[in-house]
Amino acid sequence: GAAVADPITAKQAKKALFAPVKVAVVAVPVANLPEDQAKTLQLAGPTQVYYGAIAMSPDDGLMTDATVIAANYHNTEAASVAAVADCNAKKKGKADCVVAAIIRPKGWKDRDFQLSSDATAAVKTELKKSMLMAISQSTGAWAIGADDAAAVEACAAKNEKASDCAVVIAN
Repeated sequence: GAAVADPITAKQAKKALFAPVKVAVVAVPVANLPEDQAKTLQLAGPTQVYYGAIAMSPDDGLMTDATVIAANYHNTEAASVAAVADCNAKKKGKADCVVAAIIRPKGWKDRDFQLSSDATAAVKTELKKSMLMAISQSTGAWAIGADDAAAVEACAAKNEKASDCAVVIAN
């Protein structure tokens, strides 16, 4: 999961997080893409930040406006939900959109704590002692604050749909 039930320290977070620079794109077999389209995903994905997902309409194909990349979430599950929802809103075909690829950090291994690429960078450069970080799992929003209320409020202010902001790092 992207966060634990109880906040962890910045020191613990820094040990758990991946470098916020390199990504790997993993094709999802359910999409049944031809080799040339799978290669296209391998080229497009690395221009994004993790965690992300690329959704496409099986009826419309990969190279259409319905193909959507959702990136900079705290896990691939949330990115997948966002990408599929946006794709379904844009598709012309009848079949529901599917996730064609996911974007995650290079060298990714399942861990109990993960953050988006931008939030990871902030932990390493902006998070100071006696500060907290709140995140929204559903939107990828995040913010740093001096106390719980400030961090949660700043997180929610970053995205009108971020109603699930919670403190995940407390020093």
